[in-house]
Amino acid sequence: MGIIVWCVLFAIVVFFAFVATRMAAQNKEDGLHDTGLAIIEFGRAFPTEAIRQLQATENGQAIFVRLHDNKAGFMRNMSRHFACHLIEPGRVRVVGSETGRGLMVDFLDAPHHNGDFEFASAKEASEVSLWLLGNYIAEPDKDLPSGNLPAANKQ
Repeated sequence: MGIIVWCVLFAIVVFFAFVATRMAAQNKEDGLHDTGLAIIEFGRAFPTEAIRQLQATENGQAIFVRLHDNKAGFMRNMSRHFACHLIEPGRVRVVGSETGRGLMVDFLDAPHHNGDFEFASAKEASEVSLWLLGNYIAEPDKDLPSGNLPAANKQ
């Protein structure tokens, strides 16, 4: 009778171990491919920012966020939580990767988020680089001096 009890207990432990590893593998695979989850998490971190567009990396571990006022944001899956970062103008460096589908990004305010980010296509990578370029120039630097009018504006 004692051996049957031990066999049943062993089977229960093996079953729970199997279920736990399957759940952990599922959470690991999910990443940030679900844009609804990304919108909710970024909205929790920055409730006053209106999201215009999202672009996920190919592996779903990071999402670049285009905000309504032409600012940019960034989200990264940190296994147990999502790290959200609002990119301040002039505080990011971007270089294209050798594949043409990725970006090497240096966040000057959050160096722990630096990395190489590959996208599904070169079009997606270029779009994100344009968001970051628009965010790269600080607002006071965007105003042209009144004496230097472009040729199209001269009468």
